[in-house]
Amino acid sequence: MKRFLPYFFLFMLISFVSCKHSNNSNAETQQDNDSIKAITVAQFKGQQVTGVSVSSSGRIFANFPRWRPHVKHAVVEVSENGTAIPYPNAQWNSWNTQQEVQDSVFVAVQSVIAHRNKLYVLDTRNPLWQGVIDAPRIYVFNLSDNSLDRILKLDTSSYKANSYTNDLRIDDTNNAIFITDSNEGAIIVYDLNSNTSKRVLDQHPSVLAETGQLNFKNKTWKNTVHSDGIALNISNNRLYYHSLTGYTLYSAPTSVLVNGSETAIANAVKKEAITGAPDGMIFDENQNLYLADLKQQKIDVLSPEGKLSTFFKSDAVKWADTFSIYNGYLFYTNSRIDEVEGDISNMIFTINKIKL
Repeated sequence: MKRFLPYFFLFMLISFVSCKHSNNSNAETQQDNDSIKAITVAQFKGQQVTGVSVSSSGRIFANFPRWRPHVKHAVVEVSENGTAIPYPNAQWNSWNTQQEVQDSVFVAVQSVIAHRNKLYVLDTRNPLWQGVIDAPRIYVFNLSDNSLDRILKLDTSSYKANSYTNDLRIDDTNNAIFITDSNEGAIIVYDLNSNTSKRVLDQHPSVLAETGQLNFKNKTWKNTVHSDGIALNISNNRLYYHSLTGYTLYSAPTSVLVNGSETAIANAVKKEAITGAPDGMIFDENQNLYLADLKQQKIDVLSPEGKLSTFFKSDAVKWADTFSIYNGYLFYTNSRIDEVEGDISNMIFTINKIKL
């Protein structure tokens, strides 16, 4: 037995060191996984939130689309304790489907963008997905005093009877606004110099859906949604866009979208990457593009070099609809579109944030 004792102690020493190294590796991996957590900023019971935007001063705004008759508020400002306050006031949020449309009420808001001390509110004027009942428009509010600054109405030639203006980006370089039409497939360009709008890439392959369904863990979501996600890269002056039920990311030069002919615009479209099916999209200051992968409950990031990787994957990601970046955090909405079946009065929808 003695002759084996040295080997026995040697074996035990190696085992101890190996075990210790293995435990340290697991601890490091666990720490890496836990280094990014989703923090709940606000939650809304029975009110399906889609848009979120954080101003340069940290004010948080959100919107709720009129996909069903009862919408408590169309646009809110979220207080520090998570309370939703109707923005700019209750009157603007008082419209219901039994009333006539007016220029002083929100009808069917799909997106809000805080930009340079102003809040841009995109009103689809397409309540309940039953068609456009009035010209889609963008209400611009001055965040200094929350007063209405101006109303940007789309020209009749730039939208269709069944258009659903989905998301927007403001381009200071070209003094223009880009809007996706997710129901009819197109990009709408609003020229802030002339206060006119035009429709480009109408039914172009780059704005059209690639599939009519998305397969989730426990169900198949059947729908066809065209150009939806949109992001502006101010470093290379290109607009990036993506159909919701699709897997190809495209881009086009902003100057060509604003000033080019239809042929020039079509020729300038570039295929950027193959991704998951996204909704929300946004660039950070380092040209990294964050975009949702709806089916996988995660948020991916596409580097400037074109490498796609997972940024955050969690059950806390439930159809990340819209993104905003403020003070080192990525804010996103959980609109849970794939989970909704009928009554949503007991469902909880949230705004979350993740440390970048």
